[in-house]
Amino acid sequence: MKNERILLFILAAIMFTHIMDFMIMMPLGPQLMRIFDISPQQFALLVSSYTITAGITGFIAAFAIDRFDRKNTLLFMYIGFTVGTIACAFAPTYAILLITRSLAGAFGGVLGALILAMVSDAVPLERRAKGIGIVMASFSIASVFGVPFGLFLASEFTWHAPFLFLGIFSAVICVLVVFFIPVMRGHIAADGNHKNPWEVLTAIFGNKNARLGLTFSAVLMLGHFTIVPFISPYMVGNVGFSEGELMYIYLVGGASTIFFSPWVGKMADKHGRLKIFTIFGSLVLIPIIAITNMPPWPLWAALVVAAVFFVFANGRMVPSTTMETAIIKPENRGSYMSIRSSIQQLTSGFAAFIAGVIVSEKPSLFSTDAKALVNYEYVGLIAVFFSLVSLWVARKLKVETEA
Repeated sequence: MKNERILLFILAAIMFTHIMDFMIMMPLGPQLMRIFDISPQQFALLVSSYTITAGITGFIAAFAIDRFDRKNTLLFMYIGFTVGTIACAFAPTYAILLITRSLAGAFGGVLGALILAMVSDAVPLERRAKGIGIVMASFSIASVFGVPFGLFLASEFTWHAPFLFLGIFSAVICVLVVFFIPVMRGHIAADGNHKNPWEVLTAIFGNKNARLGLTFSAVLMLGHFTIVPFISPYMVGNVGFSEGELMYIYLVGGASTIFFSPWVGKMADKHGRLKIFTIFGSLVLIPIIAITNMPPWPLWAALVVAAVFFVFANGRMVPSTTMETAIIKPENRGSYMSIRSSIQQLTSGFAAFIAGVIVSEKPSLFSTDAKALVNYEYVGLIAVFFSLVSLWVARKLKVETEA
C-alpha cells in the first residue's frame, strides 16, 4: 500500500504538470489575443494545436505502448514533454508558440493514457476508482494552485513565465520517476510475442465494447471542451471580469473539487460507476447553460456558477474514466487507452475549432482592450446535446471481468 501511494503521488504530480500546461493557455487567452493581435479562430488553433499533435502521437503510440516497460515509456514521454514546455517559455512569436505547443502536445498527450494504464495495472478494479480519483485530483490542484500561480507569474513578469516554471518543475519530477517508480512489465506477454499494428487495431476496433468506449470518450469531450476554451474570454468581455480576476475562477472551482475527486471515486466504487456518472452527467447540464448565457453578473455570483461547473464536470469524469479502464483486458489496455487518448485529444481540438467558428467578437462594454463574444450560447447547446448522448452511450458499456 505504501508503494502504491508513492506511485499514485508521482503519477498525480506528472498529471498536474500536464494539466496545468494545457489549462494555462485558456485563462491566458485574453492576454495572448491582445499581445499577438489574434482572432478567436487563431486562439482556438493555438489551443487545439496541442490536442491535435497529442491525438496523432497517441494513435501511433498505441502500436507500441504495450511492448515496453511502463516506467521507461513514461520517462521518455515526460522528458519530451518537459523539453517542449521549456521551448514554449522562450517562444517570441505566435507562429513559434504554435510550433512549440504542438511539440509539447506530441509528448504530453500520451502521458494521460499511460498514467491511467499504470494506475489500472497497479490498482485492483474494486479500488481503482479511488486510485483514479486521487490521480485526477491533480486537475483540482492545477486549478487551485497551478493556474492562479501561473496567472500571477504572467501578470508579474510575462506570459512566458508559467511555462518556464512548469519546465523546471517537470525536470525535478523526472528525477523522482527515475528513483521511485518501479519497473512495470506485468502487462507484457510472457512468450515475448507482440501484436503487429493490424492485430492491435483488430483487438480494439474489432471489439464492439471497445468501439463503444471510444465513442463514449469522443462525445464526452464534445460535451465538455466546446465551451471550456472560451470561458475566460467570455468572463472578461461579457461578464465583466478583469484579467487579474480570472484566477479566482480556477481557485474557487479547483478548491471545490480538490477533495471531491477522491470522494467521487469512493462513491463510484461503493454505489456503481454508471450510477454516479449518470447523476453528475445530468447535473452538469445546468452550469453549462448558465455559463454560456451569463449576463454581466457580480463576481461572487459568476464564481458560484463556475464552481458548480467544476464540481459537476469533475464528478462525471472520475466514474467515466474508471468505466473505460474496465472494458478492455490488461494485455490490450495500454493500446486502448492510448487510442482513447488520441480520440479525446483530436475531439477536443475539433470541439475548440467548432467553438472558434461559431463565436465572433464585438466591442466589450467593460474594456477597450477586451472583446465580447457573440453566439457563445449556441456553443452551450452543442455541449448539452453531446452530454446527453454520452449518458445514452454509457448505458451500453460492459465491464470485462478480467480487467
